[in-house]
This record gives sequence, C-alpha cells and structure tokens, in this order.
Amino acid sequence: MARIKRAVNSNKKRRKVLKLAKGYYGAKSKQYRAATEQVARSLRYAYEGRKHRKRDFRRLWITRINAAARMNGMSYSVLMNGLKKHNITINRKMLADIAVNDAAAFAKIVESARG
Repeated sequence: MARIKRAVNSNKKRRKVLKLAKGYYGAKSKQYRAATEQVARSLRYAYEGRKHRKRDFRRLWITRINAAARMNGMSYSVLMNGLKKHNITINRKMLADIAVNDAAAFAKIVESARG
C-alpha cells in the first residue's frame, strides 16, 4: 500500500484560508491559526448578515409605508387590513417604492383600501 503524503493538500488548504483572510488586520491575515479562527467567525457573520438584510429591508419598507399612510390619514395596520379586505395584492417593497416616488398613486391606493 502506498504511503499518503499530505503536503500538497495541506498547503492548498492553508492557501485557501489565507486568501479568504486577505485584508484582515495584523496576524489575522498572515498566520494560519489566527486566520482560521477569524475566517470562521467572518463566514458566520456573513451568514447572519444575509438573514439580517432581509429583516432590515422589510422594516425599512414598513416604516416608509407607515409614514406615507399617516400623511394620508391612515395608519399602517389599517391600510394593510384594508388592502387585504379589498383583495389588493401588492407587496411591501413595491408599496414602499410607490410611497416614496409617486405620492398621488399611493393616495389612490389608500383611498381604494378605505372604500
């Protein structure tokens, strides 16, 4: 049975980690052990950040819709309930975009939710 030497694979593994750690401060970008820890932590942060981005955007859209709805004399929850009752299906992203860029169209949407 042939003997397996790991030199090439272990060097590849180290290079991959150090490439991911490029730009980190001090030893974290130079030393394999420090880089491994920081890369693992950074990848966890990136994973969480992808989840947080979705939450943050939804919160922003709701805030914008609420502000525009209150300018038209209605609260966010009443507006969304009215839209649901009148079978008007428009997502919060588009509703927020309309609220910011086209106040007249948003006012019509609020009136249709009221009526």
